Order: sequence, then structure tokens, then C-alpha cells
Amino acid sequence: MEDADAVYRFHYRSSLKKEYGAAEIKVALEECQAILGRFIAEGKIMTAALYHHRQLLFFYYECIGDELKPEQLLKSLSPHLELWPGQEELREWVDMYPIFYHALPQGKQDWARPKAPELRRGRIAFLKPEKLFSYVYHHQALVDEGLWYGDKYQFIALHENILFSYFEEPKTITNLQGDLAKPSQAIQEWLKAGPEDHFIHLPEGKGENFMFIPAYFALGQS
Repeated sequence: MEDADAVYRFHYRSSLKKEYGAAEIKVALEECQAILGRFIAEGKIMTAALYHHRQLLFFYYECIGDELKPEQLLKSLSPHLELWPGQEELREWVDMYPIFYHALPQGKQDWARPKAPELRRGRIAFLKPEKLFSYVYHHQALVDEGLWYGDKYQFIALHENILFSYFEEPKTITNLQGDLAKPSQAIQEWLKAGPEDHFIHLPEGKGENFMFIPAYFALGQS
């Protein structure tokens, strides 16, 4: 039975077909925004943002009380998406696995923004294959410890060697323990591991581990 007050957060990844047309995509995106706008107005979606890098698509959204699928929310994009192989069937959208966050939603009242954020940001990073498990190990340790603080709404997920990070500005600073004064031993261990050595730095990233990517849209409750 679904909890009507629960907030579910998701990251999904997809890819546009090589032969997609810009005009057709524009129309599909407008239809997707209209669908999502209705879900937001009905109180079923809290936030929905679709980012892109070249042909890659990254979808972050928050459902209230019901776990909606991206195929429901972005069905107008379906004809323009590549299919991904899966264990049982082909898929348009693949789950990205949660890696790191500073807070967990404690119901819709807890997760509601006091006011709309100025920016809903999307970033991606590419991990060196040989460093992937080191990154996951240290960030699981940071989550387990719960002391590294940052934006309440930040959420980092992984698929293959690609990380996708969502967060908002201005940031709402918190951590999982609710104690911003206590130092983090896990972050010291992560720093010793050499964070910079974990990333493939693309030219467009200008030397940063994570690079910002543009949004097709970024919607949320007022």
C-alpha cells in the first residue's frame, strides 16, 4: 500500500536517436511539460527536471505518494529514444543507482520548499573505470556516517561510469545526522584517496570533476 505522504526521488538516463529532428523534439518536450504540469498541479509530482549532454538525457523527479514511471511522464519522447537492453526486456529509460545525498525526505511537508529555488541544477561526471568502486565505497561511507553537509536536495546517482547530480540554489544546508558541527572522518578518508584522480576530465568541463549541463526544462511546485 502506497504512503500518500511519502516522497520518492528518481534518476533515470536515456538517449535520443541519432536521427532525431530538432522540431519534433521541441514539440515532444512541450507535450511532456504539459503532462508534468498537470501532475504537479494535482500534487503528484513535486519536482521534475530533464537535462541533456549531446544525445544523453538525464531525468530527475520527485513523486508524492505513488511511484510514477518515466514512460508515463515523458511518453511523448518515446518515438525519439534509443532502446536499452535489459535482463527481461528493452527499455527506454534505465535506472541510475543512488550513490550520495545529504538528506532523506521525511514526507511531503518536510520536503516542500519554503519558496521556489532560483536554480535547479544538473551536473554530470565521468569516472575512470578503475576508480569506479573506490568512488562508490567512499560515498557509501559518507552516507553511512551522515556528517558531510551540503544541499538538502542534492542527489547523486550512477549508471555505467556516469554520475548525474541534481541540486538546488540557493542551497539548503543540512546533513543526515542533523549535526553540522561534528567533523567527518569519512570525508578525510575520501580526501586521502585523491578525489581528482577518480574523474575523466572532458575539455568542456574546464577542469572541474562535475560539469553543468543544460536543462530542457526544470519544473517544480510553486
